[in-house]
Amino acid sequence: MTHAPNSPEGRDIAHHLHAYTNARRHQEIGPLVAERGEGVYIHDIHGKRYIEAMAGLWSVGVGFSEPRLVDAAVRQMKQLPFYHTFGHKSHGPVIDLAEKLVSIAPVPMSKVFFTNSGSEANDTVMKLLRYRSNAMGEPQKKKFISRMRGYHGVTMASASLTGLPNNHRSFDLPIEGVLHTSSPHHWREALPGESEEAFATRLAADLEALILKEGPETIAAFFGEPVMGAGGVVIPPATYWEKIQAVLRKYDILLVADEVICGFGRTGNMWGSTTYGMTPDVLVCSKQLSSSYLPISALMINERVFEPIADESNRIGTLGHGFTAGGHPVAAAVALENLAIIEERGLVDNVRTVGAHLQKRLKGLEGHRLVGETRGVALIGAVEVVIDKAAKTALDPVGKLGALVASLMQERGVISRNMGEAIAFCPPMIITEAQVDDMVDAFAASLDEAQRQLGL
Repeated sequence: MTHAPNSPEGRDIAHHLHAYTNARRHQEIGPLVAERGEGVYIHDIHGKRYIEAMAGLWSVGVGFSEPRLVDAAVRQMKQLPFYHTFGHKSHGPVIDLAEKLVSIAPVPMSKVFFTNSGSEANDTVMKLLRYRSNAMGEPQKKKFISRMRGYHGVTMASASLTGLPNNHRSFDLPIEGVLHTSSPHHWREALPGESEEAFATRLAADLEALILKEGPETIAAFFGEPVMGAGGVVIPPATYWEKIQAVLRKYDILLVADEVICGFGRTGNMWGSTTYGMTPDVLVCSKQLSSSYLPISALMINERVFEPIADESNRIGTLGHGFTAGGHPVAAAVALENLAIIEERGLVDNVRTVGAHLQKRLKGLEGHRLVGETRGVALIGAVEVVIDKAAKTALDPVGKLGALVASLMQERGVISRNMGEAIAFCPPMIITEAQVDDMVDAFAASLDEAQRQLGL
């Protein structure tokens, strides 16, 4: 496809280096240029409407163009358009938001630290936990464990936690001190005949073996998403978090719950930690915190984490970390209004009801020639596409079949995202059952068209 140099697509090709994009391929095909959005839909500059089946990037919880969020931003912009939180400074929206987050946390939390993205938040957690280890006279306790296929961000440190090869290749990552344990994907990783409970037991044993190999005294924390998002919507097998947390408690290792995707209702509870019985020491959130109308993220820490950090800042004279826009007043005001909408409109209840319908519709596709597995919880799901169901394999290279199906969906007015062969669904939390049907019907038609094109 060729685009005129002075068209929006042509100008984008000429000047814009895109995230998560093949830069050479982009020069050939150019972008879809969004112009406006409302509810669960966006429109491109040519007037075509799409269901945004990924809520942007797992994140526009209350839908596009919510007037209350726009108004909240305007009000705050007029009153105090910017202030910071350095050197004993604060402002109303950040105080209110910190108080609100602590009040709705899934387990008792002490303090909130604000950042601008999930990547920054996880990077900050790593720094603070190193700081804490030094404060406690445990300078060797600096290593972190995450999981293969986990996703925790793209800064040097957080990308090291991320367990996806393309986030490491040619970036010289991971950095030293970041370790990875097994992925909890039962369909892909379990042994023949291995039950979910037996699989979970084996993964807990794998984690314990890694801890013992490295030395428990060297491990600061374990990072985990309640449900893996960018790794392909991997749902933890039965008893998984119970058994993983038992190992962490045994060796006095902190648990960091990365709720960047799961938080604020996506799994049918306000927090994924509640859905899966997790009791984190640190909780990271972003995305649906403001429905991504403005960049904001946060990490919550409990007293066990806060107290040594406070002591060390007193010894040194300051906590030498922070971001200019961390806890930005306009972003914080929008986040507060966003949380109010989620509560007032009963969106978590909607997620449970409509999410059950989504899971039923996806499961109904399991007999399709190209479907290997459907999986999900509430209003987050995925379908793994395959060529050979028994071997669980697709086309070469990995992701080719998933990309084909995703492109066919886009032609039919549904924007999804393939992570390898996993086609993901994470629509705005306001979606209706009828809109879910439109979305899944377009997906099913895309599967049929892919099968036809492949001659299967």
